[in-house]
Amino acid sequence: MMHDQRKLCPKVILEGTRLTFKTEIAFALNEHPRIVGPRKYRYHSPIISAEWCAFTNFPWGRGPINFEPKEESMAMETYRTWVRLFELQRYYSWIVDRFHLSTQMHQYLAYAKKYDFGWLEERLMPLGFRLVFCTRSADSFAAARAERLKVSGNPKQYADLSVFKREQELMEELVAASRLPVLTLDISDNNVPRAVERIADWLEATGGLYMPDGDAGRPAF
Repeated sequence: MMHDQRKLCPKVILEGTRLTFKTEIAFALNEHPRIVGPRKYRYHSPIISAEWCAFTNFPWGRGPINFEPKEESMAMETYRTWVRLFELQRYYSWIVDRFHLSTQMHQYLAYAKKYDFGWLEERLMPLGFRLVFCTRSADSFAAARAERLKVSGNPKQYADLSVFKREQELMEELVAASRLPVLTLDISDNNVPRAVERIADWLEATGGLYMPDGDAGRPAF
């Protein structure tokens, strides 16, 4: 059967510390016609996150990023499950709001534990996943916090901005070591529409909007 247009199925992982507007960017990406095509009505959004606190039965609990050492096996199984789902649904668009680099960052700062996610990236690469590192200047965190406090249900997490600056320094090292294609995105101006256009330009220029034809990277059943 012949098709008159290519299927958009970008795969983007947004990483960065808190207050870098990753979630706002994720939602904007998922509704941008250059990323997912024109939409005449709203339907289920393919936005997922390792930040979901699904390991505990209370708000702002633990999940695949901030798990306790006793929950390590559950966290790693969660990542294996996600990547398997990506492999099985490779011709779908996936927008991920925080993933394995956030886990590496948190676990090192909280427990001095280094996790190797090379196995994960090896499986993500054939699927066309790309990494967007959202960053901001040190002096722009305060304005971002003021904006976030207008809507946050957990404002105390933003009390100490030095935490975010320290996290960003470590994230820079993790991004530099990643094998995935990376776009470093400065969001110091808090301009989400401009950020989304930069991502769209980058995806278009690097072939990140489509999956190539053929069976490369297809999972074995």
